[in-house]
Amino acid sequence: MAATIKSEMAGVIQSIEAAPGQSVAAEDEVIVLVSMKMEIPIVAGRAGRIGEILVEPGDAVKAGAALFTVEP
Repeated sequence: MAATIKSEMAGVIQSIEAAPGQSVAAEDEVIVLVSMKMEIPIVAGRAGRIGEILVEPGDAVKAGAALFTVEP
């Protein structure tokens, strides 16, 4: 079952470092979020394959917003 990775804080998506279908390790950076002038890496959280990217660079997100899914 796919895990949905959510934002822990509000911010703006700066970049997306992985693509759907790409294999990732738990500590691999998938998205870079900018919040309070700091770049915050959002990691996969578990090993698997990127399922769906739910945001685009420039999107403003709230805390708890779904960012992407990781499939086993």
